[in-house]
Amino acid sequence: MPSLANGYERIAAEFLAGRGSGVSTGIGVRHTGAWARSLPPQAMVLELGCGSGHPITKVLVDAGLTVYGVDASPTLVAAFRKHLPGVVVECEAVEESAFFHRTFDAVLSWGLWFLLPAAAQLELLRRVATVLRPGGRLLFTAPSEAISWLDAMTGEESRSLGAETYRMTLAAVGVSVLREYEDEGENHYYDAVKVG
Repeated sequence: MPSLANGYERIAAEFLAGRGSGVSTGIGVRHTGAWARSLPPQAMVLELGCGSGHPITKVLVDAGLTVYGVDASPTLVAAFRKHLPGVVVECEAVEESAFFHRTFDAVLSWGLWFLLPAAAQLELLRRVATVLRPGGRLLFTAPSEAISWLDAMTGEESRSLGAETYRMTLAAVGVSVLREYEDEGENHYYDAVKVG
């Protein structure tokens, strides 16, 4: 049975030596930065699967947002606390998180959604809708096709439920996809808003 860290605790040192090293450049930074700048100043943002805080959380913080992070890897959370000591972070699986018992102006999840089992993905979409304030934004990445593959870093199974399933599940919980796009690394983004 895979751990709730989806293999990332096992390869944390490798991740920290690469993408999690603290360099605020790379795939995802430009698009996440543009999204962050579209939010109100000091908006409260929940980041699911925040890892070490680099590069994505740093982009949010640099945009003046108030970030709350969740990640299941103890090693990555320890690095997060070192890199971003003023940012609140909890070491827990997103599937089990209480999301700080609060609501948020926005929720971001870059590179996590497709690591979860199919049922957990659908349940997480429903749970995220309950912590988004009316007009709140959701940005997450997952391939637009319904496919499964082995994660290049962890070797764990990854699966995308496909754009139609994500759109329909979000619509059922009052969240509307505003637009979809891809970055230079072929990551597919779902930019959505909670209606009402």
